[in-house]
Amino acid sequence: MSDEASNKLNRRKFLGAATLAGASALAAGQSFAQASKDAPKPDPLITEVQDWQRYLGDGVDKHPYGMPSKFEKNVIRRDVAWLTASAESSVNFTPLHALDGIITPSGLCFERHHSGIAEIDPAQHRLMINGLVDKPLVFTMDDIKRMPRVNKIYFLECAANSGMEWRGAQLNGCQFTHGMVHNLMYTGVMLKTVLDEAGIKPNAKWLMLEGGDAAAMNRSVPIEKALDDCMIAFAMNGEALRPEQGYPLRAVIPGWEGNLWVKWIRRIEVGDQPWQTREETSKYTDLLADGRSRKHTFIMDAKSVVTNPSPQAPLKFKGRNVLSGLAWSGRGSIKRVDVSIDGGRNWQSARIDGPVIDKSLTRFYVDFDWNGQEMMVQSRAMDSTGYVQPSKEELRKVRGVNSIYHNNGIQTWLVRANGETENVEIG
Repeated sequence: MSDEASNKLNRRKFLGAATLAGASALAAGQSFAQASKDAPKPDPLITEVQDWQRYLGDGVDKHPYGMPSKFEKNVIRRDVAWLTASAESSVNFTPLHALDGIITPSGLCFERHHSGIAEIDPAQHRLMINGLVDKPLVFTMDDIKRMPRVNKIYFLECAANSGMEWRGAQLNGCQFTHGMVHNLMYTGVMLKTVLDEAGIKPNAKWLMLEGGDAAAMNRSVPIEKALDDCMIAFAMNGEALRPEQGYPLRAVIPGWEGNLWVKWIRRIEVGDQPWQTREETSKYTDLLADGRSRKHTFIMDAKSVVTNPSPQAPLKFKGRNVLSGLAWSGRGSIKRVDVSIDGGRNWQSARIDGPVIDKSLTRFYVDFDWNGQEMMVQSRAMDSTGYVQPSKEELRKVRGVNSIYHNNGIQTWLVRANGETENVEIG
């Protein structure tokens, strides 16, 4: 068949299809004019050439280290200036509402410092092992990197995460109520590997981990935990640790409160009892309602939060929507997450998607249609031990409201009819 004959045939097919379509419209009582009126109007963002299509963009030599799009400039860590006397001993918060999946981008991991960020040349950094060991040792970074290495994904949560919420709803945004948590892949060596090099004496019970920052911050860790799953890490998310995350070397204490994860670690002293430093005896204890306090509350219990919708991520559209959130537990893995949109009267199981890893953030979703009704959104996590995340009321009955640490109570967001969302309390 010639090209001309083929074109005529294709044109006849097209005209025939158009005629059938017109006949169908007329058969349904719809005029051609009405059909044309009801057709969607052309979108100039599709039908017209846009500015970014007219010109060449930057070449591969312009951005040797990649950065997010300029249109994501609001996705940043934020601090609350009045929390502490100075920024060098303060905290900023991960923008949980703007993230998805389970891995926190390196540049968005929350920071908590006691004397600001230490800038250390790795060639001059040393790690010393002393105390109740057979052979005191000093390692260079090259020494550590020649040991057998491992890759592990863990969450890190500050014990004070959600701490402002003990007495009631305070901060309007999950970045501020829950943003002292992040989840990374760490690369390094097992702490046991390093300790085995020095040889631990039989009466060893505790380790003192000391940082190389100006505060020389130190924390005590039981030897059983140290020999179980702890790491000495030099990389995060496939690249070297960021300075604010302890470059060139930090401790990784999976599932336990973040203040134990000593950054810029320079010394590990092995002993037979915990070290009683002034900071350890005055901070990071849970004050109970009867005047007593809980010390060495290491493990971070199961917790969850709905990140979307939330005060910084209100609902914008009626109809199809996706509720999203994060759950985690320092005791194991997340087995189930339930979600309520009526303040806890009724619950449905969320869809968990992505990898479910021991002591890691876990992502959950609920696909739903929204007609503009007010909602009281909550999430409730259950971990592999059977532990169920408590309500804030249940938690306060046991713990009171005097502490700022280890608040894993269920969070409530009020979604109003216009989609705006607020941090509220029920009861």
